[in-house]
Order: sequence, then C-alpha cells, then structure tokens
Amino acid sequence: MTTVTNAAPEPPSLWAGIARIAGILASEHFPTGDRAALKRMAPDQPPPLAFYRFAFGELPDNWERHRTAWQTLTAAMALSSNHGNPHNPKRPLGWALAEQGYSEARLERLLAAEGDTLNTLLLRAARFLAAKGETVDWTDAARLLLTGTDDAKEKIRREIAGDFYRNLDNNKD
Repeated sequence: MTTVTNAAPEPPSLWAGIARIAGILASEHFPTGDRAALKRMAPDQPPPLAFYRFAFGELPDNWERHRTAWQTLTAAMALSSNHGNPHNPKRPLGWALAEQGYSEARLERLLAAEGDTLNTLLLRAARFLAAKGETVDWTDAARLLLTGTDDAKEKIRREIAGDFYRNLDNNKD
C-alpha cells in the first residue's frame, strides 16, 4: 500500500481530534451495539441515541453547531473501523479513492456537492472505501464538511482532486 503526504499540514487540534475519535471508534472496548448504530446513521435522519452518547462524551465542544457534519464523519469512521483504526494520516482521501478505483464521475459529484447531498455522497465514498478495507486521512473529509467559506472549501476540493489525479498519474506508469 502506497502512502503519500503531499497535503498541507492540518491544525493540530483538528487532526488530533479526528485521530482520537477514530481510535475510540475502532477500540475493542467500544460497545459493538453503539458502533453498529453509528454505522447505520444517515445524514437525513435523526441520529440514534448512541450518537448523542458518543457526541457528548467524545466530540469537540462545538459539535452541536455542525451536528450533521459530525454525524456524517462519525458514521464514515465507524463504517471503516472493521479493519482496525480507520484513520491513516498518510493516506489522503483523494489518493485512496483513486487507488481503489473510485470513478471520476463519482468524485466529480462528491466534490461539487453541498449540504445534505455532500453528506450523503461522502458516506457512499466511506462505504466504498470500507468495502475495500481502506483506511484514509479522515481529516480531509472533516475539512470538507466543516469548512464554512467558499474559498476555503474550494481549496480543500482542489487538494482532494489533486491527490486523486496524482495517484492516477502514478498508476499509469
């Protein structure tokens, strides 16, 4: 498995928070029933009680301002926790998607999406990666979901697309 570290470093608090959350979800001590409930979450549905129990204990203090984004991220990481810790800071999201054969059309829809559609498509990408046993840097997804300004969000989209196409180019050789 190839690793890449082309992405710009993240603020330590976001990276550390995502790494900690992923580690908790993958822990053998995390309740199996709660993990299963988190995997079944959909961004357009009210979250289960397991999410609130997890959120109030483990998510950042301001999670309620971005509940749907955190619900999506938690579900995505829970889906990927079947193969150990789902967070791998050396595997950018775009890079992993390219390596696993994610189509350009799906990537285009994901990167163009906003709001509920973005949450839904990100969960589909998480399911795709989980089915392949892939771990990724979930900080990329967190930045995509939690960034508020259009310019910053566009920068994140370019980074994900850049990682995707750099990996496709490397695989052509």
